[in-house]
This record gives sequence, structure tokens and C-alpha cells, in this order.
Amino acid sequence: MKRILATGLLVVLSLVGAAAQQSGTTGGAKADAVIKAVTDLEHQWIKFSKASDGAALGAILSNDFVGLDADGTVRTKTQVVARTNKAKWVTNEIGDVKVVVHGDTAIASGSWVGKGTDDVGKAVDAKERWIDTWMKMADGKWLCVASSSAPSK
Repeated sequence: MKRILATGLLVVLSLVGAAAQQSGTTGGAKADAVIKAVTDLEHQWIKFSKASDGAALGAILSNDFVGLDADGTVRTKTQVVARTNKAKWVTNEIGDVKVVVHGDTAIASGSWVGKGTDDVGKAVDAKERWIDTWMKMADGKWLCVASSSAPSK
């Protein structure tokens, strides 16, 4: 009986390992390249935001992008681009970026610190945690399809 259970456990562990390898979550050159690409895109996002360059930011967001701000407001790509053009940042930094790859989807998370004024001139001095979902499109380009943030201490 113990031998049958041990054999069954080995089969289950092998299947779990094979599934993880197929999803790209165990690493490897392909997953490492995606992690680097998505991490670079997250840093570009911050660069574009700090420069108030909505057009450049829009180029890395999917047309059907959905953003959930820390205050609970849901925004479209068009709204995010317009806000980016008007906001002025003194501090706009991300940290603790982590990326997990699942095939043609990557989930990035991290922290954000911002100080400046938003699109309507309201002062912002905030710390947030965020999570972004990136997808590899048919043309091979990675685009952010969804973003969500929450206040942090």
C-alpha cells in the first residue's frame, strides 16, 4: 500500500513539475527574457509618467486596457493617457518589482512612491502597491492589459 501511495505521489509531483515548466514559472532562458522585458516595460512606464508623456505610455497599454486606481476609480487607456499628460511629478518611483510568467501572460507587482500633482492639480504624496497584467500580443509585443493599485504604509 505504501509503495502504491509513493508511486502515486511521484506521478503527481511529476505532473505538477511538467505543468509548471509549460507555464514558464520555473525559470529558464525564455522566462528570464520575459521577466527582463516586462521589468523594463514597468520602468519605461514610470519614465513616461514622470515626463508627462501620455503618448509614449499609451504605446505600451492595450487598447482595451483597464486600470483600477488606489481610490477605486476604473479608468480606460484613453483616460490614463490624458491624465498622464497633465500630471506633474517630483517623485515617481517603483521598487521591489517582481514578475511571474505564465506562457504569454506575465504578472508584475511592486511598490510605488509618488509626489507631485495629479491631472486636476491636486497634490499627491502617496505610497502604493501595484499589480499589472501583461500579455504577449500576436505581433510579439508585450502590452499591459490591466493594472491595479492599493494604498500602502
